[in-house]
Amino acid sequence: MRNTTLLFLLTCICHISFAQGPAHYLSDGDTIKLTPAGASHLAQLPLACMQQAYPYKTGVVFTDTTLIQEPMQYHPAFYGCFDWHSSVHGHWMLVRLLKLFPDLPEASSIRHKLAENLSATNIAKEVALFEGLNKSFERTYGWAWLLQLQTELLSWEDSLGKQLSRNLQPLANVLAQSYKEYLPKMNYAIRVGEHSNLAFGLRLAYDYAAEMGDAGLQDVIHQTAMRFYAKDKGCPLNWEPGGADFLSPCLEEADLMWRILPAAEYRKWLKDFLPQLSKKSFDLEPGTVSDRTDGKLVHLDGLNLSRAWCLYGIARHSGKNEQRLTALAKAHMEVALPHVASGDYMGEHWLASFAVYALTAQHNL
Repeated sequence: MRNTTLLFLLTCICHISFAQGPAHYLSDGDTIKLTPAGASHLAQLPLACMQQAYPYKTGVVFTDTTLIQEPMQYHPAFYGCFDWHSSVHGHWMLVRLLKLFPDLPEASSIRHKLAENLSATNIAKEVALFEGLNKSFERTYGWAWLLQLQTELLSWEDSLGKQLSRNLQPLANVLAQSYKEYLPKMNYAIRVGEHSNLAFGLRLAYDYAAEMGDAGLQDVIHQTAMRFYAKDKGCPLNWEPGGADFLSPCLEEADLMWRILPAAEYRKWLKDFLPQLSKKSFDLEPGTVSDRTDGKLVHLDGLNLSRAWCLYGIARHSGKNEQRLTALAKAHMEVALPHVASGDYMGEHWLASFAVYALTAQHNL
């Protein structure tokens, strides 16, 4: 009865959010498609904050008084959208939307702000920050999103994209090297539902390494994943979510490992790691948010979106129960999408990126 009630509520939510026109999303079987109107709607969120200096949360170590200044002085590219990593993935999201919807009404504004923020001069200042006591700044969450931004730029057949990827490459090089130096030092995986989750950081970096043909980075990620995750069994998915999670430790690991293991080995590994995923009765209830003005509690909206992209990837490579897993992925997105633009900055400065990643990743597996 509980599951039936939940599906009914999801159907109502889906109808409401998709019926208000022009439609932002279209239901297509077990997937949801982003429409041009939806892309325009979502693009407005990072456009509004990518050059908004405050409120701002910094993670910088102040070694002396030289950095006690406006954040845009030491983060001239990524000073908006509340924090560094949200600014980075806001830029990534806008690039992806331009690639998919080049005729967006916001295209001119997006191109102008991307060019302004991602100048060679600005990136040189960003590079300079990753020195000394700040060499671990944004490790590995922000690192991963920066490499994802560069991956997107490198595959953009556009003169602006080519220029911006050249500008950004020095910072991508620094962070790729940081991965190579840091990962072998790790004695234990970080298995949490927030920024420092290692599996998420490895996954986006692996995609960058594949795009760049960086065999050294691919190798160290592969070795790290095998060292920490290859023998894992019985991940306690029923312990999730945590009260401030926006990533699923179990699902992020499973979504990483299909990139690492050959197909047959992955299916055997998944059967041991999350055996419940192969059952037709498998269920996973979306997370709920009690207060979207609370920066931690609103993380659960992001969790529903990240669970969705993981479930789509796992379903495509699991060899079993694909229909059930994709239905659960879609159900999670139907719960989350109406709240991406909640009217409060605590969610609006970052959730659109998660929505675009989930909406587009389902078609790029």
